[in-house]
Amino acid sequence: MQSTNILHHLQHCARYRTPLQGKQLHAHLIKSGLYQWRHLSNNLLDVYGKCSLLQSAHQVFDEMSHRDLASWSSLFTAFNQANLPSYTLTNFPYMFVQDGLLPDHFIFASLVKACAALGFLRLGKQFHAGFIFSSFSNDDVVKSSLVHLYAKCGVPDLARVVFDSILKKNSISWTSVVSGYARLGRKAEAVELLRGMQENNLFTWTALISGLVQSGHYIDSFNFFIELRREDITIEDPFIFSSIVGACANFPALNLGKQIHCLVLVLGFESYLFVGNALIDMYAKCSDMLVARKIFDSMSIRDIVSWTSIIVGMAQHGNAKESLFLYDEMVSEGIKPNEVTFVGLMHACSHVGLVDKGRHLFKSMSKDYGLTPSLQHYTCLLDLYSRSGHLEEAENVLKSMPFEPDEAAWAALLSSCKRHRNHEMAIRIADHLMSLELKDPSTYILLSNTYASNSMWENVSKIRNLMMVKDITKEPGYSCIDLGLDLQVFYAGGTSHPLKDEIFCLLKELDEEMRRRGYVPDISEVLHDMDQIEKEKQLFWHSERVAVAYGLLKAVPGTVIRIVKNIRICGDCHTVLKFISGIVNREIIVRDANRFHHFKDEKCSCGNFW
Repeated sequence: MQSTNILHHLQHCARYRTPLQGKQLHAHLIKSGLYQWRHLSNNLLDVYGKCSLLQSAHQVFDEMSHRDLASWSSLFTAFNQANLPSYTLTNFPYMFVQDGLLPDHFIFASLVKACAALGFLRLGKQFHAGFIFSSFSNDDVVKSSLVHLYAKCGVPDLARVVFDSILKKNSISWTSVVSGYARLGRKAEAVELLRGMQENNLFTWTALISGLVQSGHYIDSFNFFIELRREDITIEDPFIFSSIVGACANFPALNLGKQIHCLVLVLGFESYLFVGNALIDMYAKCSDMLVARKIFDSMSIRDIVSWTSIIVGMAQHGNAKESLFLYDEMVSEGIKPNEVTFVGLMHACSHVGLVDKGRHLFKSMSKDYGLTPSLQHYTCLLDLYSRSGHLEEAENVLKSMPFEPDEAAWAALLSSCKRHRNHEMAIRIADHLMSLELKDPSTYILLSNTYASNSMWENVSKIRNLMMVKDITKEPGYSCIDLGLDLQVFYAGGTSHPLKDEIFCLLKELDEEMRRRGYVPDISEVLHDMDQIEKEKQLFWHSERVAVAYGLLKAVPGTVIRIVKNIRICGDCHTVLKFISGIVNREIIVRDANRFHHFKDEKCSCGNFW
C-alpha cells in the first residue's frame, strides 16, 4: 500500500472515528517500515486522539524520533478531547525544552482551549500576549478560542474586543459572546449581539436562554423561548430544554413546566437522559413528586444525577423513608453516590430527626466511598444535630471541623438555639457573630431578632444602626402563588391588592374558626416593642396567609394550592396553615427557603422539623 493511500485512510479514520481500522493501519505501518515517516505518524496520532485512545496516542508520540508542531498539536488536541486540559498545559513547556519548538496558531488554539476548560484566566491572558507578538496574530481560529475563554471566565467585554477584531466571524464566537453577557445578566448586550447576526441559529438562542437562566432572569428566558418558537427555528438539539426546564424549576412555574414537558414529548426528546433529569428536578422543585417519581421510574437509563435528583426531591418534601429506600436501591444497582447525594440524604435525616442515621451516612462518605466531606456536609451535620436539639454536639462540630466556620454555619446554629429557646447559648453565639465581618442581611436580622426576643433592646439598636451605616437592607418577605395565567406576589403587611376586602373577610372568618378549634396566636414571632393586639395584626397580614386566601378565592375548587415563599415560614403561620387545611379540606403546599411543607388535614409533612 502506497504512503499516499495510507495517508488517505488515516485521514478517513480520524474524520469518521474508526479506531479498529486505525489500529490495523498502525500495524501495517510497523510491518512496512513506514512508521518513522513523520507525516504518517502525525496522522496516526491524530486518529488515536480523535478516537479517545489517549494511551495509544501518547505511545505513538513517545516513539517518534522527530516531532514537529503538528505532532505536539495532535497530542494537545487529544488531551483536550479526553477532558484532560491540565495535561496540555503541563506538557507545553517540554515542547520547547525537548524539541526547541515555538507555538504556532494550532498550538495557541489548543492552549487557550485548555485554559478555558480550567477557568485559568490569568494564564490565558499570558498566552494571548504571546499570540499577539507572534507571526500568527491575525489567526481567527485562535481569536475565537480567546473569545470563548474570556466569555467563560466572566469577562465578556474582553471577549467582545477580541470578537470585534475577527474578520470572518463564525457562529461559535457569536455564541460565546452572547453566552458571556447573558450569564452575567447583561441582557441588552446579549440580545443586541443576537439580533446582529445575519442568521440566528438554535445554538446562539440556546446560549442566550441558558445564560439568562444562570443569571436568574427566568421570565426573560421564558419570553425568549417563546420568541424562538415564533421564529420557527427548528429544535434539532434538546439541550435547550434542560435550560428552560431548569428555569421552570427555579422560578418555579409548574404550569409552564408542564407545557414544556408536552413539547418535549411532541418532539421526541423524552429519552435523552439529561432532559429526563431536568424534568425530575423541575417537578420536584414545583412540588409534584408523583410526576417526578413517574418520570424516574420510566427512565430506561439512569445515572447518578437521576438518582440524586429523586433522592433530594423526596428529602425536601419530608419523605425521608422513601429517600433512604431509594439510596439503598441505588447502591444495590452499583451506582456510586456522590457528594450531592449525601447532602440530600443528610438533609432528609435532618428534617425528620434521624440523628443516628445521619451520623452514620456522614461517616460512610469517607469510609465506604472515599469522599472527603466538604464544608456543606459539615453544615448538614450541624443542622442535623441542632434541629433535633443536640445543640452542644452541633457546636462541637463547628469547633472541630477542618474548615473555618463561615457566617452561614454560625447563623444556622443561632437559629436553632432560638428555635429551641436556649437563650443562654443563643446570646453567646450572637455575641460571637457580632465579632465577625458579616455580609448576609439575613444574619443581621437574625441577630436583631435574637436580642429582641431576650428584650436586649440596646443591642437591637446597635445592629439597626450598623445596618444603616453599612447600607444593609432586609429583603422583604413575600409569597407567590401561580394559578396558571394568574401569577400573584404578596408582600408581608401589604394591603393594596384589589381583592383586599374579600381577602380580609375570608381571613377573618378563618381566624374565628381557628380560635374555636383552639388556635392561639404566637406573638413571640413579632419582635417589635408593641402591645399584643398590634402584634396579632402583624401576624394576620403575613404574606403566606394572604396568598392562601387569594388561592381559596380564585383557584379551581378542590385543587392543590401551591405557594412559594422567599424566607422561612414563621411558626405561627405554620400553625395557621395546618388549621386552614383542615377547615377548607384542601391540600396546601408551601415551598419556603428551607424545604417544602405539605399541609393536609391539619397536619404538615415536615413534622415540625424545618
